[in-house]
Amino acid sequence: MNAPHFDLITLGRSSIDLYSNDVGSPFEEITSFAAYVGGSPTNIAVGARRLGLKVALLTAVGQDKVGDFVLHFLRREGVDTSFVPVKPGRRTSAVLLGIEKDRFPLVYYRDNCADMALTIDDVAAAPIESSRALEISATALYTEPSRSAAYIAAERAHAAGVTVYLDLDFRADQWHDPRAFGLAVRALLPQVTVVLGTEEEVNAAMLSDPSDIEIRDQQVSAPIIRGDVQANIAAMLGVGPGPEALVVKHGADGCSVHLADGTVTSVAGFEVEVMNVLGAGDAFAAGLIYGRTHGWDWYRSARMANACGAIVVTRHGCANFTPYEDETLAFVRDRGGF
Repeated sequence: MNAPHFDLITLGRSSIDLYSNDVGSPFEEITSFAAYVGGSPTNIAVGARRLGLKVALLTAVGQDKVGDFVLHFLRREGVDTSFVPVKPGRRTSAVLLGIEKDRFPLVYYRDNCADMALTIDDVAAAPIESSRALEISATALYTEPSRSAAYIAAERAHAAGVTVYLDLDFRADQWHDPRAFGLAVRALLPQVTVVLGTEEEVNAAMLSDPSDIEIRDQQVSAPIIRGDVQANIAAMLGVGPGPEALVVKHGADGCSVHLADGTVTSVAGFEVEVMNVLGAGDAFAAGLIYGRTHGWDWYRSARMANACGAIVVTRHGCANFTPYEDETLAFVRDRGGF
C-alpha cells in the first residue's frame, strides 16, 4: 500500500492577522499591531505541522503582498502550499484583533477575499483521496464558489474513507442570516466524521429561531447563542449517516467527546494564565487531529488538544505561536500526564 500523500489537508480561510500590541487596552486605544498569519484552517495546518504531521493547505490568496506574506510564512513552516491558487482581482483577507482586559473583538476585512474564490477545480487538484484526513472550516460554506469546493472535498474524502473533520468556526457577522449557517452545516454533516465546536457553535448549527442569538458588540469572538446544548448534540449526531463524534470545547474547563453510540468522555483542561483566547480552538484542533492520526483514544487525543489550546492562550497570537510536539508532550507530562 502506498504511503498517504498527507496526514492532513485543511480547507478554508487564510489571512494576515493584525494583533493589538496594546494588551489590555480598549480597541479604540490601540497604537500598534503585530502582523501574523491567521484563518482557522491555516492555523490548524501550521499547528499540525509543528506537531510533526505532513500537512497541505487548500486556500487561495490574492495577487498581492499580503498573499506573499502568507505563503512565505507557510513555506517556512513546512506546510505544503502546492494547492494554494493565486486569484487575480481578489484580495488576501485581513483581520484586526483586539486583546482587551476581558474581551477579544475582531474586525474582518473579507470583501472580495481570495479564499472564498476557491473552486471545485482547485479542489480537484489536491490528493484528497490518498491522504489520511481532511479538515474543513465552516466559514468556507457561506458563499460560492467556496461552498461547493468544500462540499466536493468532503464528498470525495468521505467516499474514499478519509476522515473528515468539520470545525464549526461560526463567525456570526460573516453570514447574512445566522440560520443559513445551520442549513449549510447540516447539509454537510452526512459527509463528516468528526465535528469540533463550542457549545455556542453547536447551538448555532442547530439554530431555528434567530432571536436565540445575541451579538453583544459589533464583532466579538463568542456571541451568545441560546439553546438546549444536549438536545442539539444528540440531534447533530443523529443526522444520518452522521458524524461518529462531536467534540465540544468548554474553554478553561476542557472538552467533552460525544460519540454516536451515546458515550461521553469528559477531559479536564489545564490551568494557565490567559493572555489571549483567539486561536486557541485552532491549536486545540491540531492537537486532537495529531492524537487521532497517531491512533490514540479519544481521552488521550483530547488531552493533547487541551494542552495545545492552553499553551496558545498564554501567547500573543495563534499560528506563529502554536506549540511544537516536544514542548506539548512535556507540558502534559509536567501536569499529570495523559
